[in-house]
Amino acid sequence: MEWKLSDEQDAYRRTLREWLADVAPAATVRQWLDDADATTFEQRIARDGWTGVGIGEALGGQGGGLLELALTSEELARTAVPSASWLANVLAIPALQGHAPLAERALAGEPVVLLASADQLPDATPALPMDAKGRVSGTVDLVLAGDRAHSFIVVVSNEVGRQLRLVDRQADGVTITPRRLLDRSRSVADVRLDQVAAEPLELDADSYLIACTARAAVLTAADALGASERMLDLSVEYSLQRRQFGVPIGSFQAVKHAAATMLVGIEAARSVVYFAAASVDGDDPESFLHAAAVKAQVTAEAARAADSALTVHGAIGYTWEHDLQLFSKRAKLDEHLYGDPVVWNERIAAGLALV
Repeated sequence: MEWKLSDEQDAYRRTLREWLADVAPAATVRQWLDDADATTFEQRIARDGWTGVGIGEALGGQGGGLLELALTSEELARTAVPSASWLANVLAIPALQGHAPLAERALAGEPVVLLASADQLPDATPALPMDAKGRVSGTVDLVLAGDRAHSFIVVVSNEVGRQLRLVDRQADGVTITPRRLLDRSRSVADVRLDQVAAEPLELDADSYLIACTARAAVLTAADALGASERMLDLSVEYSLQRRQFGVPIGSFQAVKHAAATMLVGIEAARSVVYFAAASVDGDDPESFLHAAAVKAQVTAEAARAADSALTVHGAIGYTWEHDLQLFSKRAKLDEHLYGDPVVWNERIAAGLALV
């Protein structure tokens, strides 16, 4: 199956790629990562309006859906720009129904983040205890963009079950401890709440978390696809430059085979990622299984592509100075971001009826 983008979607992808080439060339991205500076890019992408693509107009966005978000995720990965805030924000914003001003602020550069561990499925997030006065306490480790958030959506529990609450980052009792990742293009933090006042969100927690989990799966897979595309480009470029025995290494059968395997994986991933995005947006009865499949398969394939790309490059691919390390680390993180393939495959198995 080959998924065909509409003319409008194809034009959007080309325009975003051109914008990124202008705003985030490799040398600039490296400087941001070296300086641990995510703010500059976050402010620019919000100011130029890209954060609103794929977000409904009722929430202050420009319309579109998960497929447009997947295209954005793919292109951001191709340039290895700091994108933790963008991903965390688009996952959290659907919970802000009825809070349009806050959603608009989030799109303008004040991210809202779901308080969930980045190494777990969002719908498996443990609920934090809340007292009778609506104050929340507890700690959640490894929150994606937890260091960048202006507000948190918190899953809490009381006598009626799980609920969603909104917490201001500046509220008394909020402690944020940033953590370092090998992939410098994303960030996480441990977030501790100590009797923090929390505003209720009038939204069914379970429904939101299931939808958020499916969206996280698709967008992480799209990110892995973008990283894989860039690793293939770098590998082909290097194989035509590096010479052994008087000929480019790209002429060797083993190198050709490695590049061909990467290409097949990328082309297969592209169609299934776009299909899963459309399936989730269309509320297909099996949309969660489609999302689970692309998260498990595409991210695992991207991790294997990273190994192949490093093999083609040899020792230089491991060096700090070569761009390959930016994308290989990104692909390796995507494999485990919001659950590793083993966990997602278990979800697939649980969701398949036995005949």
